[in-house]
Amino acid sequence: MIIRKSPEEIEKMAAAGAIHARTMKLVAGKVREGVSTADLDAAAEKYIRSQGATPAFKGYRGFPGSICASPNSMVVHGIPGPYRLGRGDIISVDIGVVYDGWVADGAVTFAVGPITPIARKLLEVTERSLFAAVEQCRPGNRLGDVSNAVQTVVEAEGLSVVRSLVGHGIGRAMHEDPQIPNYGEPGRGPKLEPGMVLAVEPMVNAGRHMVRMGDDGWSIYSQDGSLAAHFEFTIAVTEAGPRILTPWHEELAVDLAAT
Repeated sequence: MIIRKSPEEIEKMAAAGAIHARTMKLVAGKVREGVSTADLDAAAEKYIRSQGATPAFKGYRGFPGSICASPNSMVVHGIPGPYRLGRGDIISVDIGVVYDGWVADGAVTFAVGPITPIARKLLEVTERSLFAAVEQCRPGNRLGDVSNAVQTVVEAEGLSVVRSLVGHGIGRAMHEDPQIPNYGEPGRGPKLEPGMVLAVEPMVNAGRHMVRMGDDGWSIYSQDGSLAAHFEFTIAVTEAGPRILTPWHEELAVDLAAT
């Protein structure tokens, strides 16, 4: 069942989303050579708690970190730890925030110094596919329009959407209905209505779409070892059109693929 939110509830989610966006800006400022993913995790948790919020991921189904930090060929769900960022890496940072009982979720993939042309293309295309999906989050459209927008942008550039992982509805719970694939046919699926809130998250591989599970039972990698990127917004469907509730793009206000 898809749970629609009232305008007042969407404002509460936006408050959680504002904390999320500021946390992402803080983390962005710490992404550089030599910094460990544990360092990023500690900084994010400290800031989230300083805002009277809690990290949504910590303890969720046993996950040990406050953020997911997934470098290079790791698509999602990386456990923060001793891995130190190196020049030319890309690192996906996924952050969830709970504030006043409402959840906000979003992700950005950052470049660590100069990166290869394929890595730069991967980040640019994946981010662009997310914004294409945002434009489809309007009343009267179908969920398939959102999914197809991601697929169209990604596959036109010769990259692959991960098909076994999906976005999701979000609200008081991290994961609500509906599931949101990053591929599909336009005009299909549930009709979008005001009050729906969606966590849309393109996950894209530079190579083929297949993935594999890591030995830790959490991390998911591209099966062929190719680079992977992940971008995500929490988006409210409103009468006035899509509203991004985790506006990290406004906080960062930079070309995320820039050196």
